[in-house]
Amino acid sequence: MSQPLLIDHKDGVDWVTLNRPESLNALDPALIDALNGYFESLQRNRTTRVVVLRGAGKNFCAGLDLKAAMQRRAGINEPLGATDSLDSQRRIADIVMLMRRCPQPIVALVQGAAAGGGFALALASDIRIATRSARMNCAFIKLGLGGCDIGTSYFLPRLVGVSVASELILTGRFIGAERALAVGLVSEVVEEDGLYAAAAPYVDAMMVASPVGLRLSKECLNMSVDAGSIEAVIAMEDRNQVLCSRSEDFKEGIQAFLEKRKPVYTGR
Repeated sequence: MSQPLLIDHKDGVDWVTLNRPESLNALDPALIDALNGYFESLQRNRTTRVVVLRGAGKNFCAGLDLKAAMQRRAGINEPLGATDSLDSQRRIADIVMLMRRCPQPIVALVQGAAAGGGFALALASDIRIATRSARMNCAFIKLGLGGCDIGTSYFLPRLVGVSVASELILTGRFIGAERALAVGLVSEVVEEDGLYAAAAPYVDAMMVASPVGLRLSKECLNMSVDAGSIEAVIAMEDRNQVLCSRSEDFKEGIQAFLEKRKPVYTGR
C-alpha cells in the first residue's frame, strides 16, 4: 500500500501531499493519524521553516472518507458511546489545532474539491492559493450534522466575515475560486497547471525572513486574532521585536540589506 501522506523536504520547505487520489484524498484513519503525527512533529522542528500542503491528483481533499467510516460501522450493532464518539471526533479536530500551534507557516494549494474536513485543512492554513477548479464547502450540514465542525466556525468568520460565513455554514453551498478570491478566502487564483509555480514567490519571500522572526510572526498573528485589546497586541509585538533584535540573524539581516544581497541565516 502507498503511504497516505508524502513528505518531501527541500531546502527548509516541507512539501506535504495528501496521497489518496483514488478517494479524492478523503480522510481515512491512516491519513488522519499521519496528519496528526506530522504536524505534532513540527512543534520542535528547526529544520522545516515552511510547509506547503497539497493533494495528489485533481482534488485537494473531499473530507471524511464516508465509505470507510460506514464499512467500519457495518459490524457494530449499537452506535458508539459518547466517549468513543468524542475521541473519534477529536482525532480529526486535533489536526487543525496542531496546524495552528506549529510555528511554521502553512501554504495550502487547493484544486478541485476541498469539502468538509478538506475545507477545514485549507482554512487552518496560513495562506491559500486556488486553481479555477477549486470548490470549497462546509459539507457537514448536508450529512445530518451541524454545519460547524473542525474549526470552521472559528476560521470562516475571521477570514470572510460573519455574513458570508453564515451563508456557507448554514447552507453547505460551495464557494468557487473566483468568489473565494473576492471575499479574501484565498490569496490568488491560478490555472490548473500553475498551482505549484504560484506557491514559489510566497515560499521564497518567507524563506528570506529569519527563522525566529518567521516563527514569532505566526505566533503573534494567532494571538492577535483573539487579543482583548490593542495593548495586548502591542505588548506581544514589542516582546517579539526585542527577542529578534538580540539574535545573530538580525545582525546578518541588517548587513545583507546594506550590502544588497540575500541574508544567510543560521537560526541563532
